[in-house]
Amino acid sequence: MLPLSDGIILINEKNRIYLYLSDNTWFSFNIMEDLLTNKGMVIDGIRYLSPKETFEALRTGVILVDVRPSLQINMKAFDVEDIIYCPYSEFKNSYSCIPKDKPVVLADAVGLRSKECVKILLENGYLHVASMAGGIMDWEHDGLPLQTNSENQLNGPCLCRLRRKK
Repeated sequence: MLPLSDGIILINEKNRIYLYLSDNTWFSFNIMEDLLTNKGMVIDGIRYLSPKETFEALRTGVILVDVRPSLQINMKAFDVEDIIYCPYSEFKNSYSCIPKDKPVVLADAVGLRSKECVKILLENGYLHVASMAGGIMDWEHDGLPLQTNSENQLNGPCLCRLRRKK
């Protein structure tokens, strides 16, 4: 076997990093844990990230999961590269499209349904998940990238009278 030199880094298939030091010491940690650990806040076992924290996490390999219905997505969408659409109404039957080996942040309109989806993932063995507090409403308020389709925007004096803009 070849001698190992100080600072050798090995990564295995389970996203675990092993760092070798010259005094025959090995340090080991999980890459995925580090992408969400120490971000946001944890309440009742669920990690919550702000939209700005989510945006920064997306730059490091975290995937955004949008659980809003297609009608809402067609009006206004997160303008990010790594995104999975998995509507809340179908979530219990289709969450398997979300990879278990990558960290994900779930988002919705205001942050309520994404929390419920995080609970489902945690109950089914997902370890690296978070909910985005405030949803796309706070994302937009923070000036983060959006795609909007003016043809699908709704207009009206109250919810009961919403119609497509003309």
